[in-house]
Amino acid sequence: MADESHTQFSEREALLFHSFGRPGKIEIVASKPMATQRDLSLAYSPGVAVPVKAIADDPATAYDYTAKGNLVAVISNGTAILGMGNLGALASKPVMEGKAVLFKRFADVDSIDIEVATEDPQAFIDAVALLEPTFGGINLEDIKAPECFIIEAALKERMNIPVMHDDQHGTAIICAAGLINALYLTGRDIKSIKVVVNGAGAAAIACTELIKAMGVPADQVIMCDRSGVIYQGRAEGMDQWKSAHAVKTDARTLTDALIGADVFLGLSAKDALKPEMIKDMAAQPIIFAMANPDPEITPPAAKAARPDAIIATGRSDYPNQVNNVLGFPFIFRGALDVRATAINEEMKIAAAQAIASLAREQVPEEVALAYGGRSHSFGTDYIIPAPFDPRLMEVVPAAVAQAAMASGVAGRAIEDMAAYRQSLRARLNPTTSVLTLAYEGAKAEPKRVVFAEAEDEVVMRAAIQFREGGYGIPVLVGREGVRDRLREMGVRDADEFEIHNSVNSPLTESMIDMLYERLQRRGYLRRDCERLVNRDRNIFGALLLKMGEADALITGVTRTYAQTLRDLRLVLDPAAGRTPFGIHVLVGQSHTVFMADTTVNERPSASELADIAIETAAVARRMGHEPRVAFLSYSTFGNPSGNWLEGIREAVALLDERGVDFEYEGEMAPDVALNPKVMKNYPFARLSGPANVLVMPGLQSANLSAKLLRELGGDSVIGPMLIGMEKPVQVATMASTASELVTLAVLAAGGIAR
Repeated sequence: MADESHTQFSEREALLFHSFGRPGKIEIVASKPMATQRDLSLAYSPGVAVPVKAIADDPATAYDYTAKGNLVAVISNGTAILGMGNLGALASKPVMEGKAVLFKRFADVDSIDIEVATEDPQAFIDAVALLEPTFGGINLEDIKAPECFIIEAALKERMNIPVMHDDQHGTAIICAAGLINALYLTGRDIKSIKVVVNGAGAAAIACTELIKAMGVPADQVIMCDRSGVIYQGRAEGMDQWKSAHAVKTDARTLTDALIGADVFLGLSAKDALKPEMIKDMAAQPIIFAMANPDPEITPPAAKAARPDAIIATGRSDYPNQVNNVLGFPFIFRGALDVRATAINEEMKIAAAQAIASLAREQVPEEVALAYGGRSHSFGTDYIIPAPFDPRLMEVVPAAVAQAAMASGVAGRAIEDMAAYRQSLRARLNPTTSVLTLAYEGAKAEPKRVVFAEAEDEVVMRAAIQFREGGYGIPVLVGREGVRDRLREMGVRDADEFEIHNSVNSPLTESMIDMLYERLQRRGYLRRDCERLVNRDRNIFGALLLKMGEADALITGVTRTYAQTLRDLRLVLDPAAGRTPFGIHVLVGQSHTVFMADTTVNERPSASELADIAIETAAVARRMGHEPRVAFLSYSTFGNPSGNWLEGIREAVALLDERGVDFEYEGEMAPDVALNPKVMKNYPFARLSGPANVLVMPGLQSANLSAKLLRELGGDSVIGPMLIGMEKPVQVATMASTASELVTLAVLAAGGIAR
């Protein structure tokens, strides 16, 4: 079940997201150099003729010479788009693009969306079957029942690559994983349980078929639809797929069927399960209410009726979310990597068992930190892993690949599974998972964040996103009219926003007193402090933070970084014993580089360089990376010689003395730090791989490099992040987007940037 919980946004915001810059959500990027005529000749004619001949001689080599082996088609005809129904093939394109993005984000699977303009199942089947030479797998999506059954069965029969309708099997696999753990906790044997399935659509039938394949006896599963129990001999509303699950029973209603039942699987509609219905279920009932966006029964209502129940839903705001993203990217990853010809029951069961076993393991630190440090240990409220657990990428594909080999559908064998698991870990950038977890953590532990420039439209949009995303409470600083602007931007409950204006704030006088006491011996008169508090939003916002009225502060969009930081330093001090500095984080598909100090210290001393290295290494660890620190210079180990090298060497010596627990080296040029081939020329260097923390020798080179990379580089850039202040405060750039401001707010409130 995709998460469709109460994250809200205006229609304008959603349309801006999809239309900003390059329309849509995907693009094609060349994976080989295309800079020279020779490159182009190799990529196309005449060089391309060589792999053409090789593939003609041996079709299996298409996996070696083309992108087929990492390419999945996401295909729909738009007859069942999310919860909106049949809106047509073209209208489904934003959803299919989104699915393609999820494949790449979670499992590094390249994906293309294809929308087929027909509601004729045979025409759809014929069109998709002809695409087999292009793709390594087919993900069917948003196709209504019963046509989806016909289409999937026919394509699996005709095609020699994996075909899976995720709306059916993705939900079934995650549901099965949760069921495995719920049975484990309650001491039940899967072969002796009684199950009631409410709903007879695609997902319900897939769930039923999978749990039967796992060992639930067919006569112990009662399926219900709108007309009641599907029993043998019933004629009303029946079809071949329902008939396959009809059982001999005297029960005729859902209430009848639930008497003595161990498990309820709901894939139907909101409020379909009443509290009184579950009172006669067996002890410790297992209730999976998976209707979206609202479940058949809410967990609080179920717990009130049956405190001993184990409950799962499709919602992220309740424990035990049944979310398809736990499954489909990783299932296809494993299938592609062994060139599987199908996704069979053995592979689905292996995926479910792998996901279930992951929930029983110790939760990694980065996942726990993202959820506010709360324990996510295996138990009734944690039978399904967190959707963004980075271990999924390693565990699930390996299990699926192993099952494919064991069941005879693998086109090639993986000889070294340990090496394969290592390669899976290397495919994705851990920063991506940590950032996602940080957002989830913000939702779990929402904080109050000051947006000090609330009259600016970008800041307003960021505050709206922050609030409606559930990440915390935005505290806006602005003049009269901010609320009216919010309404103009589509905010229906603008009166609910907390807005501070120095003209009428009850805190103004105490702020003036606090600031005057702080600055009176630094040349400021009281009237100077009055003017600062009343006229300067950064001063006012910083004082809100200083007085404990908020947990973090975001500013910088309307003034230069240096000026904004000077303003903030009038109110806020560095943290005790720490050196404030800035970090730019450069995020690629499979790498992250932390660059510091890019914003604060013009020519840091050796001691400050050492402090910056230690603090940046700590940030790298909080973002999921084992730090390898390089102190950068134009010189590499004294060649060429120069006048500014001693400070760097002293910083390295200081780290030697402090006995830090991370790798570091210097002085070295950037190509030595980042290019393994160049680093081989220095076999004595202490770095085990390319540096991921770059400590710059001075602000001029650091700031120039960061800004050049932001404007010209291919990586995403986070930051600058301000580190080392007494309170969580972040100064954005004047070019920041609303999404970048939200990211900084989440990182500041969550303690990653501190």
